[in-house]
Formats: sequence, C-alpha cells, structure tokens
Amino acid sequence: MHPKRLLDLTLGSALLALATPALLAAAAARALRHRRGTGTPTSGEGVLVRETVTGLRGHPFTLRTLPVRRLRLDALSRLPHVVRGEMSLVGPAPLRPGAPGADAPWRQLVKPGMTGLAQVRRGSTLPWDEPLLLDQHYVEHHGMGLDAALLLRTPVALAREARRRRR
Repeated sequence: MHPKRLLDLTLGSALLALATPALLAAAAARALRHRRGTGTPTSGEGVLVRETVTGLRGHPFTLRTLPVRRLRLDALSRLPHVVRGEMSLVGPAPLRPGAPGADAPWRQLVKPGMTGLAQVRRGSTLPWDEPLLLDQHYVEHHGMGLDAALLLRTPVALAREARRRRR
C-alpha cells in the first residue's frame, strides 16, 4: 500500500471515529429542523448536500457534505470519502466539473483533498487566482513531508479563520 494511502486510511479512520458522535448529533439536529419546517431544504435535499466533483484522473464522484460550519463539521463530514479512497486528506480542493481549473491536466494527477496549500493559505492577501496556483504547486511538489506539514498547519489555519470571523 502506498504510504499516502496508508496515512489517509489510518488517520482518516481515526478522525472519523472521533468525529462520528458530533457528526451524528449535527445530522440529527439538521434532520429535526427540516422536519419541523424551520430549515430551508431544497426539493430532494436531505441531511447531506450532494454535489458532483472531479476526482483522480478526472473521474466524477458524488461528494456528500453535512452543511454545518460549527467546529468545521462540514469538512469532517467528508472523511468517509477519504476512507473509501475517493479523496485524500491533503490535495487540491474538490471542484465541480466545468469550474475554472477543474479540467487542468495537473489536477487530474492526484485525488482532491480535505486540506491543502490553498485551504491553509485562505484569506491571504495574494490575488484571486491564488488557490489554483497553490493547488498546481502542490501537485507538482507533493510528497509525504509536504502532506505532514500541511496536516500540522491546518488546525492553526482553522483557528486563525475562526478568530477572523469573530471580529
């Protein structure tokens, strides 16, 4: 098994096990809100939001996300995709087919990730096209060292983003 896949499988499974109680509680609360009519579900929408995104080698898959921002449960709700092998913990952000950069040849070389250079650097003062440039840089230079550094920087970036929102 490739070391990156081994990391995705072990760390992804451990994080999913830790996050499951909070995810279940958030899903139950969302389902109750929708059942009472206080939520704003669209036709056919359930607890999870589904969207088609491009994966490895350009193959589309259905990304399921629990749309809850508290404690970044929306991101953690994507962990089953990591465990199944559709996504990686670290990689370029998943994009819908037809989105700018979604069909770039370099993007199709790796799985989309839950975090990456673009996600860690979000909110910087660089130009609007920074995420695509950072995703491309990641694909061209990825490795276990960079993945480990990004995984360690992600909680710091999330805390910084939360502080920025509170202001």
